[in-house]
Amino acid sequence: MPSRIVQRIHFEDFGGTEFERLVFAYHVRAGWTDLAWYGQTGSDGGRDIVGKEPLENGGYRSCVIQCVNRKTLTQKKAEEDMARAIAASANNLEVFKFVIGSAVSATRRDTVKTAAINAGITSLTIWSGVDFEEHLRLIGEDLLRRFCDGEPFPDRPDEIRHFAADFPRLSDNEALAQMAVVFQRPAFQTRFHEESSLPAFQAAIEDTIAALNTGVWRTREGETIRRVPSLHHLRDPGTKAKVRKASELVDKLRRAFVAG
Repeated sequence: MPSRIVQRIHFEDFGGTEFERLVFAYHVRAGWTDLAWYGQTGSDGGRDIVGKEPLENGGYRSCVIQCVNRKTLTQKKAEEDMARAIAASANNLEVFKFVIGSAVSATRRDTVKTAAINAGITSLTIWSGVDFEEHLRLIGEDLLRRFCDGEPFPDRPDEIRHFAADFPRLSDNEALAQMAVVFQRPAFQTRFHEESSLPAFQAAIEDTIAALNTGVWRTREGETIRRVPSLHHLRDPGTKAKVRKASELVDKLRRAFVAG
């Protein structure tokens, strides 16, 4: 079977508003809360999106997200956006994030980070188009596919939030019950010495890891069975940590198999 080549997405070829919708939808999917889309109003004050970012310890921190869907991020554009956001936040802005549709050089990253520190921003994140695409493919492949296929996202933030949330009404117990089906496959039930296809066994283990992390449940042949909740849908930090640990253990099994 020939290898499948995934071409990089050129976000800058798409409209700025659609790009902002995609960024908003991604952060909904990633578990951010209190998201507001200021860019939609046309008077964002350097704040296309604001919201609370989930932290590893179970807490949240407020962050401003600026979407830049241009062929390049200039130093002037970056500094102006940060200055406007600081002014709109009453000089109380510490966390800022750029999501850019194009490539960002190492030099530009360094100069923008220096400008951010000088402006009083203590935490700055810069995602290039490649960075954003990698994060989307991890937990929002369906969102990326919809974007690339030209299917319009809803206009209203609440409508975007509804379809991007994916399984929004499930409790953690209900989500775990659906997630458990990914272990109901021969790879976890057949004695290893009776396994008829070792490549298929490895594929099943890798698919299980992907299902726990992305919610995409596939057969050994790579066909999508259906979507299930992923660890990103779990609300309780302790429960999420246990599922993450389970994923790490399955990955440990995969690495042991590959090594020996």
